Amino acid sequence: MHLGRTTLSKFLLQQLRDIADGNDLGALLVDVAAAIKTISAMTAKGALGGYLGDLEQRNGQGELQKKLDVLANDTMIRHCEWGGLLAAMASEENDEALPIPPDCSRGPFLLVFDPLDGSSNTDVNVSVGTIFSVLRHREGASGDTADFLLPGQEQVAAGYAIYGPATMLVLTVGKGTHGFTLDREIGNFILTHPLMRIPADTGEFAINTSNARFWEAPVHRYVAECQAGRSGPRARDFNMRWIASMVAEVHRILVRGGVFLYPRDSKDAAKPGRLRLLYEANPIGLLVEQAGGAASTGRQRLLEVQPTSLHQRVPVILGSRNEVERIERYHVEHDSGTDRPFVSPLFNERSLFRPEALVS
Repeated sequence: MHLGRTTLSKFLLQQLRDIADGNDLGALLVDVAAAIKTISAMTAKGALGGYLGDLEQRNGQGELQKKLDVLANDTMIRHCEWGGLLAAMASEENDEALPIPPDCSRGPFLLVFDPLDGSSNTDVNVSVGTIFSVLRHREGASGDTADFLLPGQEQVAAGYAIYGPATMLVLTVGKGTHGFTLDREIGNFILTHPLMRIPADTGEFAINTSNARFWEAPVHRYVAECQAGRSGPRARDFNMRWIASMVAEVHRILVRGGVFLYPRDSKDAAKPGRLRLLYEANPIGLLVEQAGGAASTGRQRLLEVQPTSLHQRVPVILGSRNEVERIERYHVEHDSGTDRPFVSPLFNERSLFRPEALVS
């Protein structure tokens, strides 16, 4: 395989040739890539195309929609509904599953997508992305919402696009995680990052610390240990990152390692997590696992969670395997009552602030 000019189409032909419906799956992924090129062009124009700003409407989850949210959603539907490859689609921006129009042929797959992840960042020109997942449609199923409620390990393909200085498509069909860069001069995605691997160890973590007062004890323990650096129990320094765009966070982890946490918290009792299982957590979880990382809720492997609703939310912890396993262990110890809460080195035996010093 000649790395420099391996197009997405050539790559899919090679990767899917031993799969019975591989040609159809490849054709669907090419349609998704075509939609991504269109969305990339819109995000690149920004204010010049009149694409920035809010709409006076909210999606089914009560979130204020950006213009680009709706445009990206319509683009994905328009590119994929007519090809005879899908039985139905589901989008973060639509309350219910989207049936294939009656004048279009139906196919063997289901497509799930978040058309514009991190769209709150569009107005400030920070990287955003598109996330997608492909499931097989069960024979005889109707294509309604219930058909999409499959655990992440049932995915046959998943990926995301990141719209940054370059537009990249990161994809898995169950044979590793691979990155493609859009060559705008020829209009093709070219394989530039084959077999991406997440190192097992890392010195970076990403979490929104503004929610710290709502975190569970295991997350407090982990973050406090990282913040303590060399003087703490980890005996090494960590860097913290937070972009508020899941695609951007995960792309950094795939390129250089790290751990990303959007954990369960007590901010809203009705939402056990913030990220959507079907549109965000499952596709990203598959990409991370295929790259040698781990993906968890803190208490369960992410790809084993059984969905119960189309817009179900879950806690998400993913990235470098050894760090994810450590955080899982902290959850187990907390739930069993055997955890040892972290104590800042300011209050250790040699500190001026040790309890006996305060009363002497």
